[in-house]
Amino acid sequence: MAEGIIEQRLADGTRPEPDLAGAAWQSSSQGMGDVQVAFVEGWIAMRNRRTPEVPALVFTPAEWRGFVLGAREGEFDLT
Repeated sequence: MAEGIIEQRLADGTRPEPDLAGAAWQSSSQGMGDVQVAFVEGWIAMRNRRTPEVPALVFTPAEWRGFVLGAREGEFDLT
């Protein structure tokens, strides 16, 4: 998976800045929680619903897949 992440990075190492002005932000299926996600221009953006003015985190598809798979496997459980 690391190769995919490297391939999707911009050559100069900068992060992408997709236009999030018209993004369709989604919350969890239960509508609870403060995390929102949007799929924009081939990138995945994540923000805090309570502070949408704070810049969103932007992930490559490979980074997002790694996060989702890790979450499903309990990698981030703090209990």
